[in-house]
Amino acid sequence: MNIFNTKRLRIQPFEITELALIHQLFTHPFIRKYLWDDVIISREKCLEILSENKSLFDEKKFGLWKITEKNHNRVVGFVGLWYFFDESQPQLLYGLLPEFTGIGYALEASKVIVDYALNTLCFSHLDAACDKPNRPSQKVVIALGMKLIKKEEKEGKSTVFYRTKK
Repeated sequence: MNIFNTKRLRIQPFEITELALIHQLFTHPFIRKYLWDDVIISREKCLEILSENKSLFDEKKFGLWKITEKNHNRVVGFVGLWYFFDESQPQLLYGLLPEFTGIGYALEASKVIVDYALNTLCFSHLDAACDKPNRPSQKVVIALGMKLIKKEEKEGKSTVFYRTKK
């Protein structure tokens, strides 16, 4: 059921009942800075996201997964495949709480999801968009083997787009 395990992490879909958890993650200042352009989103918006997440998993077998440390059973962030910018295929996204950055968790979790998208879901490619100032996120996608495909202004901010192919 779309649950993945790595050496250090357990990656499993968010449940519809995890409103408090996803709201806590999405409104954390470190995560919301780039994910939500520093806007504090409402619990209602998070509930809409969880509902959409359930539908996506039911229909398309992808969405947002929470990332949990196996050794301490702590939720450290999220990873997923999600639609942005009205594209026909979802993009890779991830976010970690600041105390769990710099130790390879984003790369470890993202590798699993990229492999799943390309080899199980049979995507021909996978994109990731990053705000241009978000250099740590760009380092992750580059480490995944993604190549820069374009830079553009999206919704008033400079965005860089990366792609990996099967």
